[in-house]
Amino acid sequence: MSNLLLSYSPPSIAIEIASRRLTVVELSAGAKPSVTAYASEPLVPDAVMPALVGPNIPNPVAVGDALKRALDRAGLRSPRRAAIVVPDSVARVTMMSFEHLPAKAADVEQLIRWQLKKSMPFPIEEAQISYFVVKGSAPGQTVVATAARRDVLAQYEAVAAAAGIHAGVVDLASFNVMNALLGAGATAAADTLVVCLASEATTLAILRGQDLMFYRHRAALENEPLGALVHQTAMYHEDRLGGTSFARVVLCGAALAGGAAQFQIGIADRLGITAEPVDVRSAAGLRDRISVTPEVLDALAAPVGVLLRERKAA
Repeated sequence: MSNLLLSYSPPSIAIEIASRRLTVVELSAGAKPSVTAYASEPLVPDAVMPALVGPNIPNPVAVGDALKRALDRAGLRSPRRAAIVVPDSVARVTMMSFEHLPAKAADVEQLIRWQLKKSMPFPIEEAQISYFVVKGSAPGQTVVATAARRDVLAQYEAVAAAAGIHAGVVDLASFNVMNALLGAGATAAADTLVVCLASEATTLAILRGQDLMFYRHRAALENEPLGALVHQTAMYHEDRLGGTSFARVVLCGAALAGGAAQFQIGIADRLGITAEPVDVRSAAGLRDRISVTPEVLDALAAPVGVLLRERKAA
């Protein structure tokens, strides 16, 4: 999955700034990486309010204090660089199909900007654009494009900068939950439904092997229950992607949201398959001092995913 800002060397530390918590993770080097440090701190209400436009971090002091506490608890002394994971709601993700793409990356970006211009709620000139091509999309080419306002991303980067940390990478939470699954080799050739829950929104994605085939993000304000979203996604999977049933359903964020069992029952009732919680331990081991709970596994998923992705890309 693509990143919003490019990095030239892989970071070893990731910071996820979510609407209700801030998490820091350090990943060791080596063929079998391990989570060597971890801490997650709750955020005061409305300290972070993810959105495409406007103030996203109305209380930067509270978020900065949470970052300092998390770094201290994790035993991370003055890191200089980190990957930053931000909520899905700060960006617009669009899947678009082309018969052919230009050879030059700059021309591809111009084509994407032209396609997105009419649908964005802010001037496209103010957008940071990233994209990747779905490898299994022939004939033709499917591009997954991510657009976010630069000034919105800058608010998240500023939290790290206030602590003396340069944000070498900025990326979306759901993309990196999927990166964690890919890093664990947890996606079969058959189709996997990935459900990411946050207090402000729900994201659903379909992976066919390692290829992203479907992406949908819905704000909680739209008041669509999870069961309805899962049902609609299953119908798209059957009607448009030629799918039958999902080989796996992976659920992230349910433990942090509370009521994980209720979410799992709702998905099982719709799809006839049990949703399993995301678990990064097949991709990255955990040091003994890190207690393994469903909440910790939820919190680790996206930060570990971005670090694994950057390591692979380096």
